[in-house]
Amino acid sequence: MGEIPAVPQVPGATGAAPVWRNSPPGSMYDHIQVASFSLGPDGRVEQWSERAAQLLGIRAQEVVGRDPVEAFLPEELRPAGRNTLDQIMDGREWIGHVPFQLPREPGQRGFAEIYLMPSRTARGERGALCIVVDVRALRQIETDLAASQAVFGQSPMGFMLFDTALRLMRVNERFATVFGGTPQSHRGRGPADFLQRGEAERLSAALRQVLESGKPVIDLQLVGTPPGSSERRRWSLSLYRLHGTSGRPIGVACLGNDITQRRNAEREAASARRNLALLNAAGARIGNSLDLETTARELLDVAVPQFCDLASVDLYQALLTSDDTALAAGVGRIGLEEGSAELRRVAFASAVSDAPMPWSTDRDGACGAQRGGAAAERRNGVVHPRAGADPRTAGDSAGASGEHGRCPATSGPVTVGAVHRYPFHSPCAEALRTGQPKVIPGQDSDDGPELGVVVQSTLAVPITAHDTVVGLAQFARTKGSEPFGERDIALAGELAARAAVCIDNARLYRLEHERALILQRSLLPPGDPEAAGLDIACRYLPGTTATEVGGDWFDVIELPGHRTALVVGDVMGRGLRAAVAMGELRTAVRTLALLDLEPAEVLSALDEIARGLGAPAGAGGGRSGKRGGRSGRGGAGGGSDLSEVYLATCVYAVYDPVTRRCTFANAGHLPPAVVDPGSGEQALMLEVPAGIPLGVGGEPFEEVEVELPDGALLALYTDGLVESRDQTLDEGLVAFRSALTNSGRPLEDVCDQVLGRLDTRHGEDDIALLLARVQGLPAEAVGDWRLPRDPQSVAQARELARGQLASWGLGPLADTTELLVSELVTNALRYGEGEIRLRFLLDRTLVCEVWDGGLVQPRRRRARDTDEGGRGLQLVDLLSNGWGSRRTPRGKTVWFELDLPDGQAETSDPTEFLKAVL
Repeated sequence: MGEIPAVPQVPGATGAAPVWRNSPPGSMYDHIQVASFSLGPDGRVEQWSERAAQLLGIRAQEVVGRDPVEAFLPEELRPAGRNTLDQIMDGREWIGHVPFQLPREPGQRGFAEIYLMPSRTARGERGALCIVVDVRALRQIETDLAASQAVFGQSPMGFMLFDTALRLMRVNERFATVFGGTPQSHRGRGPADFLQRGEAERLSAALRQVLESGKPVIDLQLVGTPPGSSERRRWSLSLYRLHGTSGRPIGVACLGNDITQRRNAEREAASARRNLALLNAAGARIGNSLDLETTARELLDVAVPQFCDLASVDLYQALLTSDDTALAAGVGRIGLEEGSAELRRVAFASAVSDAPMPWSTDRDGACGAQRGGAAAERRNGVVHPRAGADPRTAGDSAGASGEHGRCPATSGPVTVGAVHRYPFHSPCAEALRTGQPKVIPGQDSDDGPELGVVVQSTLAVPITAHDTVVGLAQFARTKGSEPFGERDIALAGELAARAAVCIDNARLYRLEHERALILQRSLLPPGDPEAAGLDIACRYLPGTTATEVGGDWFDVIELPGHRTALVVGDVMGRGLRAAVAMGELRTAVRTLALLDLEPAEVLSALDEIARGLGAPAGAGGGRSGKRGGRSGRGGAGGGSDLSEVYLATCVYAVYDPVTRRCTFANAGHLPPAVVDPGSGEQALMLEVPAGIPLGVGGEPFEEVEVELPDGALLALYTDGLVESRDQTLDEGLVAFRSALTNSGRPLEDVCDQVLGRLDTRHGEDDIALLLARVQGLPAEAVGDWRLPRDPQSVAQARELARGQLASWGLGPLADTTELLVSELVTNALRYGEGEIRLRFLLDRTLVCEVWDGGLVQPRRRRARDTDEGGRGLQLVDLLSNGWGSRRTPRGKTVWFELDLPDGQAETSDPTEFLKAVL
């Protein structure tokens, strides 16, 4: 025999010498503790093994030479134990369970199984050899085996044990139920014996990985077909390594669960979520424009690539040309025999890497994909009509190619904008006739592999609005994608129905085109706005020529004290919604301006209003509204918050013709431009802090005050003037500065010059331009005095007013002005504070201002018949053209305005008004 190697000590034998063995670990003595001792002829312990000392907790010196009955047994068991010992010494074998008292643990008893066998000494005397086993270890092994058997045999999931050679050692009944046979019949089989090749290789690789690394593998999903079944099943496996008592790997345990139903339910739920997300996106994104072509493109933006890989939209030519006669005759009415009327391809989109051009109709009427030329381009992974190609022009030219201006049944590629007809017996024509969707199986194209894409199936869905077919939407999926199912057909019908409603609304809106023009005109100021100390010229070019409704606006607002507010703003977006938002913001600006707030305060209040416009119903404003983004094909995550967002940029300026200073505040808009009088240099961009756009919130706005000399030219504009697809913003600003000159030419000519030099015919965005040439009030048109807080100041104010009006040649206004000045100065003495200031301003009207340091604003009230006062402001209201008050940094200003006499109408006698009031 060779040398017996030493192995680590046996578990549980703490403190024992190493055990020598020539067999691998796993012996039964590694699991149970066995000890021995012997009895001499006198019945006393003669030998005591070290294992006995470890197992029973008694050292040899404590037991050798003692009576075992006295040493181990409790007192009440000693008589029976003495009788048993005598029989053993007489030569009988005995096996039994013996409780014993642990000497080192008073009150604690052990329980051992003892096998006593007679023996003889060298002199022939009788003795006994005893083998002791710890019963607790045996019972624990029995319990563990029973529990293991119960878990393995009664588990509702498949249980497999693989050995280190990746062969099955044992399987349970559940596994045998799925794969046939009995649990014993699967012993020795490998993964390739019950799984397909690819899945078997995946399982074998995972088993080897677990066996080598010891790291478990969780949720390994495999697909297979059980014997006797044609249904593919999906299982989820969890693998972990098994170790023997010595710690060495002995195999891999595998727990499997059939998740086919759960997987199908997850796919159904994911499909339902995707469909709901698509419908939600369709509701939010389709119909944002009242333009037929734009609505068709919005439908494709929702469908590609979330629903399909390619899509197109055809609309009846009569619908696009607003042929009311043809529509009234029922073109496209469900049930009509004709299904091949003229249509125009208005939109096409593709998310395929090598996207084909729009479908064609071949000789057999089948719809296929064709590669086009210059009619489309790719943007953000989706093919759209190429910029600059006018679908209307393309359609007209295509339609003119047919006999008498009509297009024959198409047999070739249909580009965006082309007019075509589907053959009568084609599936697309049948869908148009019946108003029912048609699934068209894909066919390999005859054009060869250069086509780039082979369509698996196409879904032709009629676009029906109010029982009238207005067009056809086609959705296609390429090979490799899932074919269209019943749910897909229903979803495509819902998408087409939503688009149909919007298309029909757009058609009706075209009939109301003049009303839209009236709306757009009403949202803009008059053609020739006037302001004190300013010459003004303006231009507005809408970007959407079909409706002339956009989001850019400008305004000129007269403020008290002959001051003027100049406003230019841009609502992000185009169409009717942008126009409505523009109208709301313009109205809000006018309202805030009449409150005579500082420019920064106006923009802060306007920002709150803009956020309120974008808040969903019931949100209570826009302070907490977070905006979200758009989702991919798998659904709308997050995410996805598609609520309406109103953002706008605006620059607000207030010019004072007396001080010749202009105060600016900016909310994310382009900076104003200024050209000095008589300067041949280019315009300068004022350094006004840009701020954040309206509707964002969270940041205050800053003001900048600039002194503008007489003759200076101020320009406010929107980004449509200086930015387009063919011109960057920096290039446009340079061109704008070069075109803006202040050579003394009339402002109308300067406006025409700027618009002529810049690219203003792109139609991509609205254009607003507001020019103002500064002509401040001359010193002789201003009268300014300081009055002490004394009752005599009332008479002094009347004298100053009469003298100033006489110097201006406004004698007919003297009596009325004296009376009103007297009332305002009296109120300043009675209710105001500090020094009183009286100022007259003469321009297109006469303005009188009374300043004081009080903060209490005057309020007109109705005086009773018995009241001696309280009628002063009533007089001011009756006799003046307008009056009001505003805050100042040091108090308030109360003012009134009178029209200048034209020399024809008689001036009102204030006495008559006094009688009416009193």
